[in-house]
Amino acid sequence: MDIILVVLGLLCCILGIFGSFLPALPGPPMSWIGLFLLYLTSYVENNYWVLGITLVLTIIISVLDYVIPSKGAKKFGGTKYGIWGTNIGLIIGLFFPPIGFIIGLFVGAFIGELIYNFEDKKGALKAATGAFIGFLVSTFMKFMVCLCFLVLFIYVAISNYIQN
Repeated sequence: MDIILVVLGLLCCILGIFGSFLPALPGPPMSWIGLFLLYLTSYVENNYWVLGITLVLTIIISVLDYVIPSKGAKKFGGTKYGIWGTNIGLIIGLFFPPIGFIIGLFVGAFIGELIYNFEDKKGALKAATGAFIGFLVSTFMKFMVCLCFLVLFIYVAISNYIQN
């Protein structure tokens, strides 16, 4: 049973890294579940401090994931239309890998802003740029947290395996 938990936990951590780039897959929560599964094994001693701190970090990152792109768009003059366009562009862009979701995000925000105010093309471009920068910051933040969780997973798994 321990082997299954470790393999599932490692799989969750790896999927979490992919989820930090794909909007349909929750990256940090998936990676945290991987850590949790590791701590369910009999050869890893439960450390509620590690699980608690990583859970709080996961919650904070998950909330910021929704806040940062919209704040980026608003900082550059974006509206709700641009934010909706960003989300729709992300989803459509997933069907055109490898960089479709990035182009989709930018084009979606631009089109959303043009729907709001067709006359202001310069403002739409500026808002789309803000949404794009916010998305990049949010994605980088999620990727780094998921990568740290994977490193923590491997470190805890190997060190506890060696001790036992």
